[in-house]
Amino acid sequence: MATAAIFTPEGPALPRNCTFDPADWAILARHWYPVALVREIGDAPLGTKLLDQPLVIYRAEGEIVVAPDICPHRGVPLSMGAQTGGGVVCAYHGLTFGAGGRCVHVPAHPAKGIPDRMHLKTYPHVERYGLIWTCLTAAPGARPEPGDILDVPHWDEPGYQQIVCPWIDIHGFAGRQMEGFLDVAHFAFVHTGTFGDANNAEVPAYKPRTTEHGFEAEYWSTVGNYPIGVSGRGVPDFRWLRHFRCHLPFSASLEIHFPGADRLVVVNLASPVSAKVTRLFAPIARNFDTDLPVQAVYDFNLRVFQEDKAIVEAQMPEELPLDPMMEAHIPADMSSLAYRRLLRDMGLSRFFTA
Repeated sequence: MATAAIFTPEGPALPRNCTFDPADWAILARHWYPVALVREIGDAPLGTKLLDQPLVIYRAEGEIVVAPDICPHRGVPLSMGAQTGGGVVCAYHGLTFGAGGRCVHVPAHPAKGIPDRMHLKTYPHVERYGLIWTCLTAAPGARPEPGDILDVPHWDEPGYQQIVCPWIDIHGFAGRQMEGFLDVAHFAFVHTGTFGDANNAEVPAYKPRTTEHGFEAEYWSTVGNYPIGVSGRGVPDFRWLRHFRCHLPFSASLEIHFPGADRLVVVNLASPVSAKVTRLFAPIARNFDTDLPVQAVYDFNLRVFQEDKAIVEAQMPEELPLDPMMEAHIPADMSSLAYRRLLRDMGLSRFFTA
C-alpha cells in the first residue's frame, strides 16, 4: 500500500518531504496532538496534516476514522472525495472506505473480493476538549495513557462553560509559539490592543517548578486581563495570578484568577503541521459571563493570538534554539529556559528546518 512516506534505518517511516530532523521527528511522533475540531467532521472528508503526514478524517457508520490522506489504489488524496453514510468515496475511481479504514466497495469490480492492501492504515484517536487527537506511532485502536494528554483545570467542573474556539494557523514552529504563550514579559508590548498595559512592563520574580510531564509556574502581577475598554470591572491594586501548566512537547494551559472566584482557563495546543507551520487549538473554560454569546470570545481570542502570530512568524531563526548559548536571556525568561531544558531532556537535538 502506498504510504506517502520514506523509511529510515533508525526507526519509523518519515513522511515524504519531511521538514524535521529524522531523529527529532521520531521523538515527536510518539506524542498525541489535536488535529481537528470534533464539529468539523461532518458532511465532507477533512484533510489536514500532522508532523508533515497528510491525514484524512471522516465518519463511517457513526465512527470517526483518521487515516493517511491517500488512496492506496492510485495515490489521490481521499480528502478530495465525497462523504457518504458508509464512509469516504475516492474522487478518482470511486473506491469506498468505511469503518476501520476498510475498503468496502470497488465499483469497477463489485463482485470480486477486496485484497487487504486496499484497506487504509488507520491512526488511533480520542475526543477530548472538543478536539480530535491522534498519535502517528501508536497502534490502531490504542488509547492514550494517563498523562499522555494534558489535564485542563476545571474543564468538567459544574458551573464552567466550555468554549472550543476556531483554530488559527501560524507560519512558524510550534516550539516558538509555545514559548511565546509561556512568556510573561511581552504583554506590555505585544498585547496593547487587547489586554496589555504599555505602562506596566516590569516582571516580578517567579520560579517554574518541574512536574511529571513538564513544569508549572505561578506568576503574580498587577497586569489585568479584562479587554481594553471594559470599565467598571477592575479592582484597584488587584494582584492577578496566572498559573501556567506546561505539558511537553507543545501543550499548556493558563489559569487566570480574576477578582473573587472568577476563573478563566485558556488552553494552548500547538499542533505541528510541519516544522514551519503550526495549527493552534485554544479551548477555553470559564465560570463567569456564561450566558453571553461565545462569538465575542472567539473574536477576542483571535485578536490576542493574531498579535502573537505576527511575532512568531517574524522570529529568526525559525526553529527554537535548544542550546542556551544561541540566544541571550533575561530573568523574566525563567519559563522559557525551563521549557527549552525539558525539550533537550526529551532527547530532542535541535529544531532546524529543512
